Amino acid sequence: MSKRRITILPGDGIGPEVTHEARLLLEEIAEALGEQWTLDEALVGGAAYDATGSPLPDETVALCKASDAVLLGAVGGPKWDHLPGSTRPEAGLLGIRKQLGVFANLRPIKTWPGLLLASPLKPELLSGVDMVIVRELTGGLYFGQPKKRVEDGAAVVDTLYYTRGEIERVVRQAFMIAQGRRKKLTSVDKANVLESSRLWREVVNDLAPEYPDVEVEHILVDSAAMQLIQRPNQFDVVVTENMFGDILSDEAAVLTGSIGMLPSASIGLDGPGLYEPVHGSAPDITGKGIANPLASFLSVAMLLRHSLHLDEVATQVEDAVLSVIESGCRTRDLAGPGEEWLGTKEISSRVRSDVRGRLESYGKNAVR
Repeated sequence: MSKRRITILPGDGIGPEVTHEARLLLEEIAEALGEQWTLDEALVGGAAYDATGSPLPDETVALCKASDAVLLGAVGGPKWDHLPGSTRPEAGLLGIRKQLGVFANLRPIKTWPGLLLASPLKPELLSGVDMVIVRELTGGLYFGQPKKRVEDGAAVVDTLYYTRGEIERVVRQAFMIAQGRRKKLTSVDKANVLESSRLWREVVNDLAPEYPDVEVEHILVDSAAMQLIQRPNQFDVVVTENMFGDILSDEAAVLTGSIGMLPSASIGLDGPGLYEPVHGSAPDITGKGIANPLASFLSVAMLLRHSLHLDEVATQVEDAVLSVIESGCRTRDLAGPGEEWLGTKEISSRVRSDVRGRLESYGKNAVR
């Protein structure tokens, strides 16, 4: 019997609501596979600050490092906006990424046939969109030092800092992902202005000969932002630095109809991966039972694929989400005017029932 340990970090806002449903899904999968999985929970973000005075307690870090994978909900909210940077909930998220050594954030952007009308874009622009945005996680403006206010607060300093090694490892990851897909890599930078981007482009060009089967193109970030909306189906794998990746992947949420459908995986060379929905803590709907848990379910699928190496099971989860959506089920964020929708628990139950049926019919031995 396979034993696996997964740490769940519910976090803040709707984080506990969507991770609760994801936990139920993980429990059902383990039972269907006849495996014994340990599911631990720990504090992070504002909830951790309220309980311990730190957005990332040492106990949380230790538990995560001892796990096979980590599933996170969301962090942050207006309640903690007054806190200094090092104690804000977001510092817990940045900190756990650093502690786990994850450096590549994978954000799949895929349009769902039943949700084409949920996007403000024309359906003909969205047909066939299937890309992965690979965002560097540990460098750039978010981590550059020093960060400070100067001239008595009249000016500020943020430093954009990258090493060649930081760029090389995430670009290699993107090349390898492209090799397993449609073999096209788009590198996004601002090389006409930033020295860091010129180094980024240089590294991509230096590595390209090692992956001769992958077509490489360079696009400036402002052009990439425009083309994501005008011609999104041209992209296969997009690799870019930290802040650009943060902005572009959130922009790409409009293609799917809702940010509530976007999962993500943060991976490194070894150690547990970190999986989380792209959406935030959504304090305006917290506790109302209307949060969309599907991004968390799709994050579970990425966890199964990348950390537990259960590719077929991951596919069953993704197919179950697609099936429920195609049957006409909607959460509030996906519903059109006057269209009926399901709450968090209701749509979660339908997806889990679909997954359960798929795993039972597929057979325990076939999914290993």
